[in-house]
Amino acid sequence: MNTTVAIKETLLEQAFHVSGLETADETVNAALEEFIKRRSTENILSVFNTVEYDTAYDYKKLRGNR
Repeated sequence: MNTTVAIKETLLEQAFHVSGLETADETVNAALEEFIKRRSTENILSVFNTVEYDTAYDYKKLRGNR
């Protein structure tokens, strides 16, 4: 998909330098992939500590039946 986007030249130059990539397409695609991974990870981490555990559950008792 071709899309015209206005990108600050200084940001693109920094991205070239940091990534070691040579083209704007490669650099923008890599940046978008990294952005998506980071946001997805943040969404997963937000779920932690939201599970309620049954304090009456006795896992040791169940192990003894093996």
